[in-house]
Amino acid sequence: MSRPAKPALPLLNGVNASAVACPAGPWRLLLDFLAERLALVTREDWEGRMTRGEVLDEAGSALGPTTAYAAGRRVFYYRLLAHEAPIPFEARVLYRDELLLVADKPHFLPVTPKGRYVQQTLLVRLQRELGLSTLSPIHRLDRETAGLTLFCMQPQHRDAYQRLFRERAVEKVYEAIAPAPELGRRQDLTLPLDYRCRLVEREEAFMQMQEVAGEPNAQTRISLIERLSGGLAHYELRPRSGIKHQLRAQMAALGLPIVGDRIYPVLQAEELEPDYKRPLQLLARSIAFDDPVTGQPRRFDSEMRLLLSRQASTAV
Repeated sequence: MSRPAKPALPLLNGVNASAVACPAGPWRLLLDFLAERLALVTREDWEGRMTRGEVLDEAGSALGPTTAYAAGRRVFYYRLLAHEAPIPFEARVLYRDELLLVADKPHFLPVTPKGRYVQQTLLVRLQRELGLSTLSPIHRLDRETAGLTLFCMQPQHRDAYQRLFRERAVEKVYEAIAPAPELGRRQDLTLPLDYRCRLVEREEAFMQMQEVAGEPNAQTRISLIERLSGGLAHYELRPRSGIKHQLRAQMAALGLPIVGDRIYPVLQAEELEPDYKRPLQLLARSIAFDDPVTGQPRRFDSEMRLLLSRQASTAV
């Protein structure tokens, strides 16, 4: 059974409305249900939101604090956090037409709302600043990674663009700063290298991927751009697949963890406030594909540069 279509509700501070279904239950008021089932928001906060008209029915009409509970109803609300620390970096829109928007995302900025980030996400910032309520991301980019992020302007074309990534019909190029090749685990490491392995989620640490025996599902072309001072090197990474944390996990498996990585090789506790002086040295530099809507070739290049790559000492 297909999911019911979401009504065309307005943005609130750049945030789209979220939906919750009302099952059969003992609640007298809708407020009682929301306070129990969505308990990360206090009852007092829910009452305030309902008083301000921020809880809506499928017709977009406000549901106040005294609204009776009705099983089978879909209720819409806006996911807003009371306290959200600002991320002190701005994205730059590189390109925009009637189909696509391309932005350079800074380190530390999440692409979409998740966990303790809502307003401080690239999607919500763009929706709010540009008034684009239908804007949606086409692919994933880790919060810690900087560089190119693509958005679809029209909902009817989103699946066509996302299919390019699912079918590996996109040429992606990344750059990274990591220890020099001779400092890794493989003494026979010769670059460029097509590195293939099998990555799966680590059971005891779901945030991490790990290499296991079996049919490879992750492949990356690793090349050396230049050597840097301090035993570091500047790499070009061309993933041929799209496994979670692929580049970070593979470089760590080679004994060449990317500078600034707090997940590989050792998972570190999440910081209450990130150390903005130590970004992950990973950049989504370029992306190319044939547009599934127009048939025309597309190529976009980041205008960002990794901090340490500016300190190159010896060209290769």
